[in-house]
Amino acid sequence: MYRKHASCAGLAALILAPPAFAHHPSGVGSTGGAGPIATIPATTLEQGHSAAAIFFEMVKINPFSDAELKTFAAKHIHAHSLDAILAPTLIYAYGVTNDLTIIGRLPVVTRKDIREGHHSHGPAGNTVDERGDSSGIGDLTLLGMFRFYNNKATRTEATLLLGVKAPTGRTNEYDTLGERFEAEFQPGSGSWDGLFGLAFTQRFAAWSFDANVLYQQVNKGTQDTDLGDRFNYNAAVSYRMTGGPAAPVGRMNLGAMPEPMYHGGPKARGHRHTHAEPAPPPGPALDLVLELNGEWHGHEKVAGVKEENSGGNVVYLSPGVRLSMDKWSGFVSVGIPVVNHVNGVQAEPSWRLLTGVAVSF
Repeated sequence: MYRKHASCAGLAALILAPPAFAHHPSGVGSTGGAGPIATIPATTLEQGHSAAAIFFEMVKINPFSDAELKTFAAKHIHAHSLDAILAPTLIYAYGVTNDLTIIGRLPVVTRKDIREGHHSHGPAGNTVDERGDSSGIGDLTLLGMFRFYNNKATRTEATLLLGVKAPTGRTNEYDTLGERFEAEFQPGSGSWDGLFGLAFTQRFAAWSFDANVLYQQVNKGTQDTDLGDRFNYNAAVSYRMTGGPAAPVGRMNLGAMPEPMYHGGPKARGHRHTHAEPAPPPGPALDLVLELNGEWHGHEKVAGVKEENSGGNVVYLSPGVRLSMDKWSGFVSVGIPVVNHVNGVQAEPSWRLLTGVAVSF
């Protein structure tokens, strides 16, 4: 078998962190040539090839006003508010075989301007505590992608997702008042969690359709807190506008990755002719991407007691673009909530930005 020029690689998926409405970043995933940004594709890296990327996520929150926090406090509702979540994330992926890719993801999580109402029976009445920011290294996630179906004739792929989240993140951040932040505001969770799901990819002409589901089984972690299980469900359609062929069979992408690598067909036995390797297509490639990214979050439990003001479901409509050239690629995606259902009293996300760069080697 001969190998065509590997002009780039893809990373396949970034793994899920807790969703934004629970005051956590959402995480991202993706694939190269036409392919998604936040959706996990079914395509894997070629054996022995790697990809690395840095992603930046910002979730803007609709914060509660001081008057609203004081009103909640008067009703003995322990409500918090914050302004935004920032999460730069490092990702590395390695192709163990053509059908098995291992991915690692490590974020740095910052929550800006955390505030809460404080109930008081004194003459000053109810007040608002300005608790400041919480920032630090988050939890490490390892995800394995096993592609169990790869029909090159129909360009259809299906992949099993299995992973684990390790409690590597900081869990002892303190606010400006000298009090330890609750578990939901810590950069790390303190728990070992399991992840499992499926991914599907169908390519046709210059188009690619990708979908995935991923469930995170969350266990009890820091401060005797179970932050609640998570279920992410995503679908994406992408189109190669300019530059290069549309998604060759057998390649893979990463949200920010350029053209993927792929194998040519086997040589016929006794074939005496030589085959020159085709040059990669000149110039940059531009992809248009449209996604629906859903995040369901179960109720949080502290010492076994369910927190009513936690959990819910958010769905983002996320248009985006990717620009790729040679081994490098960059992308940007903006998500607007079309479903914003949270349980009880919680500050809701107003928009989400995903952007990043990646390189293959």
